[in-house]
Amino acid sequence: MLRTLLSVALAAASFAVHAQSWPAKPVTFLNPFPAGGGTDTFARPIAAKLGQQTGQQFLVENQGGAGGTVGAANVAKRAPDGYNFFFGAVHHTIAESLYARLPYSLEKDFEPITVAAFVPNVVVVHPKHADKFKNLGEFIGYLKKNPGRFNYGSAGNGTTHHLAVELFKTMTGTFIVHIPYQGAGPLMVGLLGGTVDLAFDGMGTSSVQIKAGKLIPLAITSTTRNPVLPNVPTMAEAGLPGYEVRTWYGIWALKGTPREAKDRMYKEVVIAMNQPDLKKIWAEQGADAGGMPPEEMVKLVRSEIVKWSKVVKDAGAKVDN
Repeated sequence: MLRTLLSVALAAASFAVHAQSWPAKPVTFLNPFPAGGGTDTFARPIAAKLGQQTGQQFLVENQGGAGGTVGAANVAKRAPDGYNFFFGAVHHTIAESLYARLPYSLEKDFEPITVAAFVPNVVVVHPKHADKFKNLGEFIGYLKKNPGRFNYGSAGNGTTHHLAVELFKTMTGTFIVHIPYQGAGPLMVGLLGGTVDLAFDGMGTSSVQIKAGKLIPLAITSTTRNPVLPNVPTMAEAGLPGYEVRTWYGIWALKGTPREAKDRMYKEVVIAMNQPDLKKIWAEQGADAGGMPPEEMVKLVRSEIVKWSKVVKDAGAKVDN
């Protein structure tokens, strides 16, 4: 009996030491979008803070393409050893119904850790259109009189930039030409250069350009105004009640990742997001911090897949890949 008790005690002690030993080498966050976009805005500060907290390096690897699905497919093939994580977004819940074929399943190949941030989108247009309309209502009227003469940009097929406008088109009975880019960074270049007329962009990447007078905001897609742009009305206030879209960014582990790595990752991310410097970054982006437990993120992912599948069906959107 003494030998048995000693063996159990040693096993428990060994497990505790092993759990605290993670991470024993650099950890990679695969960001499936090019550098400079909304995902980077939150992934890089979290990675830097986790490095400070654990004494180990956390790397952000950017691999864009096909609305974030190329990077997702890549990381899904990696070893679930606790050193490969996926820093994705709500876009990946849209991709589940938008793409005809995906080489991975968000719910079967990944395990949610937590949401990093919730960010409203903002409807922005290039200043060259300032003389055509002054608010969202006039903009909708302009679109109805000029079908197909306006274009909108997105961070790629299947992103909220894309489906947010498709939902808008369905609700308003308008038609706007889609120009997909390979991420929010390239989209912003096209928007500022005037190649793109319109975008339902993330608050984080557009607010600076709005304040500089380089973009004109028409409305934000949340149900309440945002302190970063307090004078910009909500969609309901601007004349389109019932419209709400939010972008969120989350962290997933690969299916089969050791429990101790997942548990410590969640713990450290929550600690990081409660630090004053990260709170400041989130506030500057108009973002609400996440931090929900893994089981709550599982429910969020399922509900978003259901929500966006209806939008995809109603819009008749489909991507053959």
